[in-house]
Amino acid sequence: MAVTHADLSPGPRPSDIGSKTGAFLMILSILCGLCSFVLCLIAETTRSMATWVQLRIGGEVRYECIYSGSGKIPLFCAVGAFFSLAIAMVMEHAFLLVAINKATPPALLAWNQDDSPPSKALTWRAGFFFVTTWICFAVGEVLLMIGLGVESGHLKKWARPRPTCLVVRQGLFLAAGVFGLTTVFLASGLYFTALGAQQLQRDEEHVRQEVLNTSALFASPPRSPRNQVVLNLREHISQEQQHQPQRADHNLVLVINTSKLQSA
Repeated sequence: MAVTHADLSPGPRPSDIGSKTGAFLMILSILCGLCSFVLCLIAETTRSMATWVQLRIGGEVRYECIYSGSGKIPLFCAVGAFFSLAIAMVMEHAFLLVAINKATPPALLAWNQDDSPPSKALTWRAGFFFVTTWICFAVGEVLLMIGLGVESGHLKKWARPRPTCLVVRQGLFLAAGVFGLTTVFLASGLYFTALGAQQLQRDEEHVRQEVLNTSALFASPPRSPRNQVVLNLREHISQEQQHQPQRADHNLVLVINTSKLQSA
C-alpha cells in the first residue's frame, strides 16, 4: 500500500480551527444562544405589567398603579439570557483568537496575492461578520440590561399602589432574544470564514511545496560532455575486466587441446 503525503502529515491539533474542539465549541455556543433566546421568550411572556386603579383618599380621587407581579421570574430569565449570550460570545471568540495565534504563518508564494479575489472575498466577509456580530451582541446585552433594571425595581411591596410604575415595553425581551440569536449565527459565519481561510492557506502551502520541488528538479546542472565520455570509458573498462577471466579460460582450453593433438 502506497504511503501518501497526507498519511505522513500530522493530524489537526486541538487548537486548530477545523479540529473537533472547534466544532464542539461552535455547537455549544449555538446552544447557548438558543438557550438565551428561550429565556428571553419566557421573560417576555412573564414580564410585569401595571394596572391603574382609582382611589378615593379624604374625598380626593387619585389614580395609582399596581404591578401584576414581583418580576422575579422575568428578572431571573433575563439574567440567565444575559450570561448565556455572554458565555457564547466569549467562548467562541476566545477560541478563534487562540487558534489564529497558534496557527502557522501563512505560506508566502513568489507572486503577490494582495489582488487575489479569494483573499479579498474572505477579508471582506470576515470583517462583515466580525462587526455585525459585535453590534448585535452589544444591542442585545443593552436591551437585557434595561429589562433587568426595570424588573428589579419592584421586587418588594409590588402590590402596593404607587403614583408611577416603570414597566418594560412590549417586545423588548423578544428583541433582545432575536439579537442574541443573530449574534451566535453571525459568529458561526465568522468561524466558517476563518475555516475557509485556513483551507486556502493550506492550498497555498501545497502549491508552494510543489513549486519548490519542481524548481529543485530543474535547477540541477546537466552533465558536461567530458564527464559523459569519462563515465562511458569507465564503464567500458569495467566490462573488459569482467570478460578477461573468461578469455583466459578459453585460451587455456585451446592450449590443452593442441598439446593433445601433438602427442597423438
